[in-house]
Amino acid sequence: MSKYKNLRSLVGRLRDELNNPTKPISLLLIYAYNRTGKTRLSMEFKDAGKRKHKTRNPTGTPDTLYFNAFTEDLFVWENDLESDSVRRLQLNDKSSFFNAMTELALDETIARYLFRYADFEFDFTYKEVPEKNGTISKPDYVSFRKGDETNIKVSRGEQNIFIWCVFMAIWERMLDGHESYQGKKYLYIDDPISSLDDNNAISVACDLAKLLRRAATRKDGNGAPAPIKVIFSSHHSLFFNVMCNEVGRRIDGEPGITHKRYFMHRSGGDGDYTLQATDDTPFFHHVATLAELQRAADPAKGKLYTFHFNALRSVMEKTASFFGHRSMAFCLKALNNEEDRALFNRALNLLSHGAYAIHEPTEMGEDNKALFRRILGEFIARFEFALPGVAAAQTTAPATAPAPTPAQEEAPAQ
Repeated sequence: MSKYKNLRSLVGRLRDELNNPTKPISLLLIYAYNRTGKTRLSMEFKDAGKRKHKTRNPTGTPDTLYFNAFTEDLFVWENDLESDSVRRLQLNDKSSFFNAMTELALDETIARYLFRYADFEFDFTYKEVPEKNGTISKPDYVSFRKGDETNIKVSRGEQNIFIWCVFMAIWERMLDGHESYQGKKYLYIDDPISSLDDNNAISVACDLAKLLRRAATRKDGNGAPAPIKVIFSSHHSLFFNVMCNEVGRRIDGEPGITHKRYFMHRSGGDGDYTLQATDDTPFFHHVATLAELQRAADPAKGKLYTFHFNALRSVMEKTASFFGHRSMAFCLKALNNEEDRALFNRALNLLSHGAYAIHEPTEMGEDNKALFRRILGEFIARFEFALPGVAAAQTTAPATAPAPTPAQEEAPAQ
């Protein structure tokens, strides 16, 4: 485990990993929670790639193609509030991201990807945009259709998958060696699957893994190795694990992808950035959640919010699933105090919605804080969780988790 004072030093570590002359790495996979700084890390990596350097980059040429929340923000809905008929997705023509789209002829490639995930079609409308030496043709907006319906409004999830398909098509051209991307050496992808259901998330992960393999084994026009190094980060545990499995498996006749997996953490949303290798513990992030909850529950230094109940519930549900049980009732039965079990279940039901969301954090009342600390401490002790690296576990006498008898009927989580 390594700690970094700021994102700039962390980016230096990532670039060194990818360019290690003795153990070259093609891909870095990073798991991190929301609010850890994943998007800021991707932007710092991009900025580092366009800083002038006497030997590495004397002209300050940008070396990174990236996808993150800023990429998604280049597409904004124009809902035609006046006539409510000509709805379209407006593209930001000030961005260089769209500079080469006309000559790249991406429509067919975008459609090929989109067909796998959605059942609507699209049309780009272009315009001439002034440049220093004249004008350049750029996409102005994109409209959507489905069957006989035109100018339809697609859902947020469909919008995001369309934007992702645009990026995948551009990435293909980059791998093909198109002149617009000759200076690009790195690809940074941050959370590409917001608003997607699990089925689409798995499909996207499999398609992404194929392109990652192609990037890792890319060759130039002379047949010499010319790989594109990739950094991928996500907060989505299913997506992350599918990615790990896909890039980790060997395919006959193809070289393996040299990669490393990391868990990125930042205690309380501030302080040092921590990078923990997860090669031997692919589900380490669940243990790290408990470590984070322990810190929040510290009466001297922590602060407990109502959304921490949901975080603990999530870990309990995953623990129960690991032991082959249908719900977290299995974990609650392992706790000694029946009254606490009932209170905790009631608190979970009350604090799972509305104003108790993570985006509108509400501090717990003193009674709930005391209850949360008792439940958390006993849960960690009963199931003997070891919390390595990220936080030292509170000292509590461990106990063996009981096995419910066949006669006991598990109540479903509410």
